[in-house]
Amino acid sequence: MNITLKRGLTATALSTMLASSVYAAPAETPPAFVKRVADGLISRLKADHNKLQNNPAAIKAIVRQNLDPYVDAQAFSRIVMGTYATNQYSTAAQRAKFEQNFREVLIENYGSALAKYSNQTYSMRPYKETGAKFPVVIIDFNNNGEKIPVSFQLTDSGNQWKVRNINVSGIDLGLQFRNQFAANVKRNGNNIDKAIATFKPDADAAIKK
Repeated sequence: MNITLKRGLTATALSTMLASSVYAAPAETPPAFVKRVADGLISRLKADHNKLQNNPAAIKAIVRQNLDPYVDAQAFSRIVMGTYATNQYSTAAQRAKFEQNFREVLIENYGSALAKYSNQTYSMRPYKETGAKFPVVIIDFNNNGEKIPVSFQLTDSGNQWKVRNINVSGIDLGLQFRNQFAANVKRNGNNIDKAIATFKPDADAAIKK
């Protein structure tokens, strides 16, 4: 399996992410949300395909507009920081800095992957409502007859679904990135500031696990 393709499909799908005192669940169903985001991103990639060749700025703009708003970067970054996201190991300012850096790196990685988009298709697996706090929607991306399952774990963020974690072919990216960050903390002598500043999540290495 081409690792770059897996990362690209994840980003594409990823394409396929308490405002009031009376809390209400999102009106949109989880699968409808994932399909809307994925279809919107794919449509944009198709429409601007010729403009995206050797144009990193244009790719990043598409990610920021069509993907970034639907990802719960705070929840995702807390998953990745793991125990280092607690007051015992980091301050609120350090966690905010990690989230900022993590979001920018993801935009960079997704941009690089989406630049290689070549009209892959996808199909959604049947969804069954279980009442889980973090519902999961699974998409199978089709590439020359091969199906690559990508699971999106969602969270209700202010009456709107957002993606809080991703699983590609059975590989939990949040967990793999957490292991990478923990290793980076150790490499930096447990200096959290240095670990945050130098952390670059490696999607290729994660998917190879």
